[in-house]
Amino acid sequence: MPVRAVIFDLGGVVLDSPLHAIARYERDLGIPEGVINRVVVDTGPQGAWSRLERGEVAMAEFQRDFEREVAEAGHRISGVELMERISGGGPRPAMLEAIRCIRARGLAVAALTNNWSSEKDGTGPLRALFDVFVESSVVGLRKPDPRIYHHACEALGVAPPEAVFLDDIGRNLKSARALGMTTIKVDDPAPALAELQGVLGFPLHAGPGTPTG
Repeated sequence: MPVRAVIFDLGGVVLDSPLHAIARYERDLGIPEGVINRVVVDTGPQGAWSRLERGEVAMAEFQRDFEREVAEAGHRISGVELMERISGGGPRPAMLEAIRCIRARGLAVAALTNNWSSEKDGTGPLRALFDVFVESSVVGLRKPDPRIYHHACEALGVAPPEAVFLDDIGRNLKSARALGMTTIKVDDPAPALAELQGVLGFPLHAGPGTPTG
């Protein structure tokens, strides 16, 4: 089935990774690497992080509850400082250029992000780059729930097997792949874009003869 749409995660794909900011915070506190992410995973759908990204709790309530969850795992953090550090990620120029090239070729492009309603994530200027912009805090679903992928595909007017999905988190890709999407894991943008270019069959950088519409 031909590809008709490309779906991008934001943090860690189009924007600098929040995981890097979390890792720096853990190092500064002197706590083991990966503690915060393990708490997010171990507390599951009813944990503070998941509830924040579904828009079910305000930031102050999240910060209090997440501090408690991390404390129960044996470590102390500041929820306020953690979220301040995460909010600083900027856009990756190569990804922005790729999105423009994809749209110039007539394919649809979506953003699919787990986020929270009060975050200052700098996505405002990015929204015009996408045909569809799906936020977990708005739709009340979060990756890797299969329903949020269906929501994005329906908004784009494509079936999951007609979409490519890029994310930096393996469990998010696993759910998308189970629906028939082509998936690409983003660690370093350059090899991920090279893989995407191979799937799509056209250049993802502006140059002589490349439409930029």
